[in-house]
Amino acid sequence: MALNFANNNSLSAITAKPSGLAGGGLNLISTQTASSSANLSFTSGIDSTYKEYVFKFINIHPASDNVNFTFNMSVDSGSNYNVTKTSNAFLASHSESGSGGALADDPGWQLAQSTNFQIINEAVGADNDQSVSGYLHLFEPSSTVFVKHFIIRNSSYNQSNLEFDGYVAGYGNTTSAINAVQFKMSSGNIGSGVIKLYGIS
Repeated sequence: MALNFANNNSLSAITAKPSGLAGGGLNLISTQTASSSANLSFTSGIDSTYKEYVFKFINIHPASDNVNFTFNMSVDSGSNYNVTKTSNAFLASHSESGSGGALADDPGWQLAQSTNFQIINEAVGADNDQSVSGYLHLFEPSSTVFVKHFIIRNSSYNQSNLEFDGYVAGYGNTTSAINAVQFKMSSGNIGSGVIKLYGIS
């Protein structure tokens, strides 16, 4: 049996990854920062380069109180955000007072062959310290064979001083390529916050 040895004596001598090694990293594509924005729309960078994309939303703070943070997808580069979706959702909640703990599915978040915007998290508060953070995974959006699966995981500071821990999964029921994604509140603007788009290599 042949033995293989490293040609370098230390990691500091390695200047590039060998071409035969697989990837697995987050590759930042773009960043958008809200400032009293009606929406944050990603109309480029979503293509066949990667089979999986991740949107990380960080401290999304609504301008209006008690609103839902939502998203939708587009097959026409953002001219329309109206992809038909079916989804399932459940959430855990707990109050600052230690009461009101719950774990349940939430029919209000769930879509059944609907073009409505998908709720990511509901009733987000507009107090100065309230926001929602989390991520959205979108799988192989450029496929022209399969529907477009997505998974969402997030945490929010609710307008009633509840911690909402949200789980959403579903699919865009289209075999057309998804090439744009939009995030917005159910009412009013996104006061502040950052969304980063990554490709998974």
